Amino acid sequence: MNGRAGLGRYAASLAAALAVQHPGLVSVFANETAAAQPVPELAALPRRSTHMGYKPWRMVIWLAQMARIPFNRLVPPTDVYHATEHLLMPLRGIPTVLTVHDLIFKLFPEHHKRLNYWYLNAAMPLFVRRADAIIAISEATKHDLMNSYGTPEEKITVVYEAAAPRFTPQSPERIAEVQAKYNLPPRYLLTVGTIEPRKNLARLVEALASLRVDDPDLRLVVVGSEGWLTGSFHAAIEQHGQADAVIRPGFIPDEDLPAVYAGAAVAVTASTYEGFGLPVLEAMACGTPVACSSTSSLGEIAGDAALTFHPERVAAIYEVIHTLLHNEPLRADLRERGLARAAEFSWERAARETWAVYEHVVQIP
Repeated sequence: MNGRAGLGRYAASLAAALAVQHPGLVSVFANETAAAQPVPELAALPRRSTHMGYKPWRMVIWLAQMARIPFNRLVPPTDVYHATEHLLMPLRGIPTVLTVHDLIFKLFPEHHKRLNYWYLNAAMPLFVRRADAIIAISEATKHDLMNSYGTPEEKITVVYEAAAPRFTPQSPERIAEVQAKYNLPPRYLLTVGTIEPRKNLARLVEALASLRVDDPDLRLVVVGSEGWLTGSFHAAIEQHGQADAVIRPGFIPDEDLPAVYAGAAVAVTASTYEGFGLPVLEAMACGTPVACSSTSSLGEIAGDAALTFHPERVAAIYEVIHTLLHNEPLRADLRERGLARAAEFSWERAARETWAVYEHVVQIP
């Protein structure tokens, strides 16, 4: 594992839940560069690590896989090695499990930097073939693996992620405290995630401009770090005159994020593609009405607990958000549906299902 936001959160949440269910049987191998953040949930677990920079490290892994050079000396004695991101160390005599979060680089190459696309396009098919079992975080990702690489269906197990237990409805006092801390407006749409092309923020800004014609106090809060290829987002803000309406507090720590969700009028995930779409569940768990794309995994995760739209149709994005903002009975219904839907997902369940995959690969001859 490494400490990057989405993949790091997955690894930490899963490992912590596994350690509770199987005390003394879980250890961690981490890429811990100077920029990595400590993960409190894993502080008590045995660990080994590499301090090599992430880009050199993944090149070493790929070359070692091609040359079939085992890295057994780097990991603690183990019965199963689970690669929780798109990077599978070569090991001899140790069954391996690989979690595949998405194939965005394959399906939307224009959304990746050239070097990253080149690496993933070359390395991922090898990692997928070499792993003894694959965990996909959604049915959408499972189907992408089968369609893109011909991965046998029986090799893939879908294990859903979940919102962390901290994501719950918040008191009005806590919401007000956090809104004051980050200078958030009283009435806002919320979108959460690293700013990158597949988040579809340019179209969301265009829809915002239309919404504000009759609702000028409405704002859009974008929580997340600046990612890559963000030019279209910034251009849309300027083109549609929304510089005063798009609020960017940057990264917000986990302890404050539930109140930011709970204070939003609507949580919006307009992505063209997501391997899972965790912000949908996080918002639902906080009791916030959700509007999200119907494509990739998002419709799958949302079920009947959100209003959905096609992410490439600005008019559809506008119509769904407008409906949610102005239909209080519908908002109340989606709050209840969302809370129930989020409760169907848990890291305890994910840990149980993941452990079953471990037990399966140990028995593979």
